Amino acid sequence: MSYWSGQNVLLGITASIAAYKSAHLLRELIKAGANVKVIQTPASKEFVTPLTLSTLSKNPVLIDFTQDENEEVWNNHVDLGLWADCMIVAPATAKTLSKMVSGESDNLLLATYLSARCPVFFAPAMDLDMYAHPSTQENIQKLLEFGNFFIPPGEGELASGLSGKGRMAEPEEIVEFVAEQLFNNLPLSGKQVMITAGPTFESIDPVRFIGNYSSGKMGFSIALEAAKKGAQIKLISGPTSQEVTHPLISRVNVTSAQEMLDACLSHFKQSDITIMSAAVADYRPKQVASKKVKKSDDNLYIDLEPTIDILKTLGNQKSSKQFLCGFALESENEESNAQGKLIKKNLDMIVLNSLQDKGAGFNHDTNKISILDKNNKFHRFELKSKVEAAQDIIDFIITQV
Repeated sequence: MSYWSGQNVLLGITASIAAYKSAHLLRELIKAGANVKVIQTPASKEFVTPLTLSTLSKNPVLIDFTQDENEEVWNNHVDLGLWADCMIVAPATAKTLSKMVSGESDNLLLATYLSARCPVFFAPAMDLDMYAHPSTQENIQKLLEFGNFFIPPGEGELASGLSGKGRMAEPEEIVEFVAEQLFNNLPLSGKQVMITAGPTFESIDPVRFIGNYSSGKMGFSIALEAAKKGAQIKLISGPTSQEVTHPLISRVNVTSAQEMLDACLSHFKQSDITIMSAAVADYRPKQVASKKVKKSDDNLYIDLEPTIDILKTLGNQKSSKQFLCGFALESENEESNAQGKLIKKNLDMIVLNSLQDKGAGFNHDTNKISILDKNNKFHRFELKSKVEAAQDIIDFIITQV
């Protein structure tokens, strides 16, 4: 699998004869494993058809703010900008470069560009004199100052019949250029990260268990975000329907707290960063029935015993070079309980969730977190999607290691 596997890419296509290369670029991205959505400017349809691009991408091509067959259905440029891991505008005409600089938002592509939080790459394509013009060069410089990435054009025969600089870079060159910027020198490159996620199930008999409502969404989001930052991930997961695909993520499936403990102890020493987001059972049945317990009119009493505290066990083994992050889901005295856990379990950081906060905790797509660092300082975040909360957590850890 390539580093592109699972990456979400927005491919923006503008009205240049070089748009014929965009179909090849799209095919190269798909072959590498990326998920690609295409946004065309209306005029670009004269150079490459939406049918070609939708067939290659397996996604509808987006052109207008509303869907043609239903004017009440809106193509949300904000959601598109948040979905993407990167945006590539190829070809980028002189007109589009000018609008990107000025902030003019008269089509879906430009509105999405202005909403994008991901790295944006642009590959100019135009005649040599247009490319050399001071206004074009100034626009390129301003886009670089904005933090965008410039994919230099090549030299050769142009559509005008002249020869010179202005040809859009070849698709293979664009894929290589973007990959080099995205995947080399990432902040967690070379780091081994162990992450736990999901619940544990503690057996009562062959068909029943004690569990909790953890979906694993938070832990899986953290794993994917850390992988995107270059880390090699060991994801230890309890029973969950969550899936994640990335070449840097290796998944270990467990069921019980004891199995999770064994897996953590097996991988902890090799881990530079450990993030314990799993909801591990605090108790388990002392005796597990070998056969299904039959229902009767009498009350059923189950003798429970505590499970081993995995987080505390790892905290006691942690070296000075290792970073250990715990999670705390609290319903009262949240901050004081988190402070106590940070010290008691020898943590470098703890992520606090409160059941008092609407939209936080188990079985939500959102989360509201506070981070307590080892200097006993709280860093508070607003309610966000778990994907965005994962970004906040990983970005904070990067500042600490």
